[in-house]
Amino acid sequence: MGQTVDIGKRIELVPMDPHFHDITIALYQQGPDESPLFLVHTYSQMEGAQERIQFAIEAMTRMGNLIVTANGMLQFPCGSGHQLACRRTFLESCKLSPNDSAEPRPLQILDRKSGMTITVDSLGQGIYQVKADGEGRRADRRVSAIAGGLLKLGEMEEVDGTLDKVAFPCGHSHDALVGLLLVRAPNVRAIVREQEMAASRGVLAAPSQQN
Repeated sequence: MGQTVDIGKRIELVPMDPHFHDITIALYQQGPDESPLFLVHTYSQMEGAQERIQFAIEAMTRMGNLIVTANGMLQFPCGSGHQLACRRTFLESCKLSPNDSAEPRPLQILDRKSGMTITVDSLGQGIYQVKADGEGRRADRRVSAIAGGLLKLGEMEEVDGTLDKVAFPCGHSHDALVGLLLVRAPNVRAIVREQEMAASRGVLAAPSQQN
């Protein structure tokens, strides 16, 4: 008789991995929201599936600066949850093929909407300041919009009512995580729609339904 194992609460799902035979990969959370552990898992028994899972785990450690615990789970070095940011790191990692680089992304992007270069500076204690290489109200609006994007994507906090500074509630720096989120911050509305669609996805299929 089979034994049911509680692997936690599913918080994100890739229904069909385009880089490995369309298998389903999911991210699970174990423990309390304040200090959770995360598990990347698939029910697929295909040869090579576990290597694909290991690739995703390693990509998350590089791109989101998560660490691997002794039992193979993932967590942030600060011990806090950052669930929304972890979900984004998982999704971005699963978009990579084995031939792609999983290195941390820079704290600088070219904002296509304004044509300006946007830079994020770490000020310590988990505080980040968004800057643009332009001047005037247009630059201020883009800085405010991108800071707002980071605010939503990383579940960050405003800093003293400023429009250009955001901070992680844990008080720790997460440079790699900010670099990953910065790429999506200029188009945060599309990301929010994606998250709403993800919330309506079905549960991870049982082993009998996997490829």
